[in-house]
Amino acid sequence: MEYVEPVVGVANCLGTPVCKYLQYHRKLCDYVRNFKRVRDELNCKMEDIELQLKSELLRPLGKTPKKGVEIWLKAVKEMIQEAQVVENKVSNGRYLCRACNGKLVDEKTREMKEFLDKAPNASEGLAMDGPSAGLSLPTSELVGEDAVRNEIWACLMQEEVSKIGVWGMGGVGKTTIMKHIHNDLLKQQRFERVIWVTISKEFNVMKVQDNIASALESKEYLDKEEDKLRRAAILSEMLKKAGKHVLILDDVWDKVSLEEVGIPEPSGSNGCKLVLTTRSEHVCKYMGCKVIKVKPLSEEEALILFLNKVGPNIVQSPTIMPTLKLLVKECEGLPLTIVVVAGTMKGEDNPLIWKNALGQLKERIGKVAGVEAEVIERLKFSFDHLKDEKVKYCFLHCALYPEDFEIWKDELIECWIDEGFIDDMGTRQEMKDKGQVILKKLEDNCLLENVSSGKMKMHDAVIEMALLITRMNPRYMIQAGLQLEELPEKEQWSTDIEKVSLMYNSISEISIDVLPTKCQLLTTLLLQGNPIKKIPYSFFTNMPCLSVLNLSYTRIKSLPNSISELKNLTTLLLRGCSELRDLPCLSVLQELKKLDLSWTEIEDVPEGMDMLIKLSYLDLQVFSLKEIPAGLLPKLVHLQHLSFEVDNEKTSLKAEEMEPLKKLEFFTGHFEDINEFNKFISSMQQSKKNLIKYHLQVGSYNAGGVRDKRVTIGGVQNWEGELIMHPIEIQQLNIVKCDYLRSLVDDNSSFKNAIWGCKGIECVVSLYSFVSSSGHPFQSLEVLGLADLPKLSALIMKDEGIGSATTSTLAPSTTFSHLKEIYVWKCSSMKTLLPHWLLPNLQNLEEIHVSFCDEVVEILGAVTSEVEEKGSDALIKFHLPKLRELELGFLLNLNSICSKSGVMVCDSLQFMKVNGDCDKLKRIPPFVPLVGNGQPFGYAPPSLTFTSSTDWWESLEWDDHPNFKNVLQPFWKEKRYIFDVDEE
Repeated sequence: MEYVEPVVGVANCLGTPVCKYLQYHRKLCDYVRNFKRVRDELNCKMEDIELQLKSELLRPLGKTPKKGVEIWLKAVKEMIQEAQVVENKVSNGRYLCRACNGKLVDEKTREMKEFLDKAPNASEGLAMDGPSAGLSLPTSELVGEDAVRNEIWACLMQEEVSKIGVWGMGGVGKTTIMKHIHNDLLKQQRFERVIWVTISKEFNVMKVQDNIASALESKEYLDKEEDKLRRAAILSEMLKKAGKHVLILDDVWDKVSLEEVGIPEPSGSNGCKLVLTTRSEHVCKYMGCKVIKVKPLSEEEALILFLNKVGPNIVQSPTIMPTLKLLVKECEGLPLTIVVVAGTMKGEDNPLIWKNALGQLKERIGKVAGVEAEVIERLKFSFDHLKDEKVKYCFLHCALYPEDFEIWKDELIECWIDEGFIDDMGTRQEMKDKGQVILKKLEDNCLLENVSSGKMKMHDAVIEMALLITRMNPRYMIQAGLQLEELPEKEQWSTDIEKVSLMYNSISEISIDVLPTKCQLLTTLLLQGNPIKKIPYSFFTNMPCLSVLNLSYTRIKSLPNSISELKNLTTLLLRGCSELRDLPCLSVLQELKKLDLSWTEIEDVPEGMDMLIKLSYLDLQVFSLKEIPAGLLPKLVHLQHLSFEVDNEKTSLKAEEMEPLKKLEFFTGHFEDINEFNKFISSMQQSKKNLIKYHLQVGSYNAGGVRDKRVTIGGVQNWEGELIMHPIEIQQLNIVKCDYLRSLVDDNSSFKNAIWGCKGIECVVSLYSFVSSSGHPFQSLEVLGLADLPKLSALIMKDEGIGSATTSTLAPSTTFSHLKEIYVWKCSSMKTLLPHWLLPNLQNLEEIHVSFCDEVVEILGAVTSEVEEKGSDALIKFHLPKLRELELGFLLNLNSICSKSGVMVCDSLQFMKVNGDCDKLKRIPPFVPLVGNGQPFGYAPPSLTFTSSTDWWESLEWDDHPNFKNVLQPFWKEKRYIFDVDEE
């Protein structure tokens, strides 16, 4: 038989044309070299894609690899295995002639080349969010409105109604009602997609198209196209492919051409619905909608809403209630004015103040005519009741942003600090805390509302009120987000103007003809988000009082020398000016406190920066920066915030340069070695100064992260694990590509820890450290990420000769005792993830994720002596009482989750997932409840969802516990992707 295959190979080769046969014979070496090159390219491409997916896998809520990526990875692994077989055959001389070898190698090379050509494109995204009809919207409490809500819902459920127009006056609750309906539609899952888009007064076709495409997670396809007609055609196809959907257009001010935008006409045949909210009944009728009016609340509903917002102390006061009811009546049943007025009066327990407020509100409404004007006056009543003038200025600053703009809280507070609305309080953190108090005050008064984590916005009626106040005061000129293509005319730049906002327009050129000539009092100029390419010299010559200048995200390549005329400038923001190469000398800007040059392309630190001794905020996160001049930082002793690009080794810092910065609170920077890093931390500790937020890096690799206090040691090849001095309250330590590191021990580690790409590391901690030290390694660790560690064989390495019983005795009970999540990826030497003796330490463990670990045989390992002592048939209980998620993927040799005689004790388990190649795993361990003597073979955790492929599920063996399949079957569902993403 050993001669059969070679003979068949020769027979196959005989069919080859003679010229090709001779070419295979003569150029075999060339074919083999090409084969190896293509094979190596394919292998590198596969590893690159796996590494890119890894960054998502290590995050608790990562993305889902696209189905094509899953199929390609699996097929490539098979192809590389086949290539190895071919290489073995050729190198062993399995065929009798060179030509046959040449043909075999050439054919396999062509196959691999095809796989290379079809490799997934990372620029188009390898992963996507899990299947979802949409994201729930944050919304406020809904009181009353049941009738209109039910009417809208009934229309959405009727096949014959395709377009619905919800109209009513500003502040009546149209948007709130529709947000609740939007979220209800997501829960019901009757439609494949539910899309929410805010239109606003300044209608812009391309912006609406972008917003719809973003909701469909396909905006990149529109970004490549500028022609509106073609964009409409592309968007139309997107919406058709989205299937049966509901499109909600909120805050429509005028008729919208669906055809112009690219919205297919909703109909009974396609099952799609269009809902719009508007203040105009005419708009509803013009667009052919089923018209539904939202009416004000009844007196009873209005009173309930007011009492809910004003607080329990007021409700219980019999002397206030009569006045309170009259105040509610003046709100005319409008939910917005009710909650704003209630927020204004919250905590007021003096009946005279309530009577005075009622008189003021009546007087305001009596002075104006028209329903909309009355609404504005009721809202202005709340603004006027803000007692602190600086809080009023903070609120009015929000009006400088475009309508419906979502403002980051941190950005807003920074703006208030820049403007001087928050007094200097010694430390920047104290000022930020004061800003949070102001935000809370404005939120409590319902003048600002939370829209998402870290963002705020103003209700459209509230921003109308704010704009009205600024128009009454000629010190403001606000034309933000209006698609302006040039500066306002000279006539609009009044002599007493102080604040100008032209942000987020389409101004690309500043014409000399429209340059303002008399801006002697101008203090704030906001031009961010405009495609401005050049600023004329004379632009700044008539702005002697300018204090805040924001040119962020413009296309300027340089600033004119006339910037030196701005001797009162305190804030200069050039963030994201990606074409900015250099700056003029800044030495005359003696008042400058804040300079942001992040994400620009400057190569040299601007001349004269050493003269800016008042700087408290400096952001130089610039990859192109060549160096930090020696002696610069020690002169900037007032710095509270300092940021450099951590990936730029050319800007490595010296500890002695940092030592004079005693006021530093927020810091991002790179140190050239561990010695300099330790010196810096030592100096900080000696000065008893704690950094509030930092990202410190040593070496050439950056692992990133989301924690406020993190350190990365990456690519330090001469580091064998000697002591690193941790900043106080460190939250995250990343150790990346430190090949000489063998183990990591830390006696006071209260942080998240990620260890990645260290080729020499064999364990996280060595058992020897327990014997030789009284420390408690990793006692406060909460998240452990282990990735690309080819020699890692255990979390805790057991010394030779130390028995299992001794091991469990020596290991402190605090080791890993706070661990909640563990992520293990591509650790090819590990056979057992968690030994049985370590489980008592892991009682807080909530998530286990293990993938691409080819040698892993079991997840939870039983001690051999324990099995022998109890007998092979005795139950061994694996207690993990808080485990919520167990995810396993691409574990080629995984035989068991726990030993054959083991049972899982984890009532809390909610998600169990088996992904990719786990073909050797044939049994699921039975479960026993945490309490009671329930049999393990007829029980499953009550909240369990178990997902896997159908093929793998059907291959499972149930011989030991036949009834367990029937118990588990209701909890199982088919899995379509490698990694599921759960909305929570």
